[in-house]
Amino acid sequence: MAIVPTDVPMTYGRCEEAMEELTRTFQGVEKETLTRTAFGRKVSALKLGKGKRKLLCTAAHHANEWITAPVLLKFAEELARAAAEGGNIRGVPAETILETARIHLVPMVDPDGVDLVTGAIEPDSEEYNLAREIADGFPEVPFPQGWKANLMGVDLNLQYPAGWLKAREIKFRQEYTKPAPRDYVGRAPLSQRETVALARYTEAVDPDLVLAFHTQGREIYWQFGDIPVPGARELGEEFARVSGYTLADTPYASGFAGYKDWFIQDFGRPGFTIECGEGENPLPVSQFGEIYRDNLGILVAAALGVE
Repeated sequence: MAIVPTDVPMTYGRCEEAMEELTRTFQGVEKETLTRTAFGRKVSALKLGKGKRKLLCTAAHHANEWITAPVLLKFAEELARAAAEGGNIRGVPAETILETARIHLVPMVDPDGVDLVTGAIEPDSEEYNLAREIADGFPEVPFPQGWKANLMGVDLNLQYPAGWLKAREIKFRQEYTKPAPRDYVGRAPLSQRETVALARYTEAVDPDLVLAFHTQGREIYWQFGDIPVPGARELGEEFARVSGYTLADTPYASGFAGYKDWFIQDFGRPGFTIECGEGENPLPVSQFGEIYRDNLGILVAAALGVE
């Protein structure tokens, strides 16, 4: 029986339950807590595999992009199950993948925001009212479905010290100058518990590459500024081939202070933002099957590398 629910919105509670069950069910799957948010929810990671190649995948940096979280959870489940049963993932023996790579997954970077968008936070609760008060200052952003930030009103993918001042300049021109449902960069880079924890975890893992899953647009962003990264284009082209997505330049207004930007800048290794699916966020859960099929090839290719 499947562990990861893929036909309902992935709330924080469902995410944590799935991760706990994966560790109980499959040998070699480990879970750890990276931090707790300002509202007490865990930001957790899964680890599986024992190879030399280190892959770190992250998802749900943005609240209304929660559909990316079950992509990573389902990948962990299918990979662990196939390894236990001697099976394959996209034609590759699961055991080969796990012997090649150590795979680290952080499926829900923004659990507070996700619970707001998915309805897990009750209307008229203290958390809901706090978010509502912030949202009232931005009536052009639909509430709660337009919410991308954490519950402090900070956009967690505009929090990294990689062109942060440029991101601040761009977003302030767009009038996101204070806590907001989206696009507020915070008072300083790495000022939120979630981003500090992910940066520290990334430094501890020291991965060969990172993938950051977002929605939407069916595009793959692979650059930060003019920094040359050996092997990045080749990997990006392979990701595009196996997914049907487009390898694209990052739009200028979104090209600073993101997680993959910081990784490329500080580590000089490949970092990718994967914009999954099509439509208006939050994407409907009915789109999960297509999103997962498209991105499974990316995850396998990232674990194995390109010869």
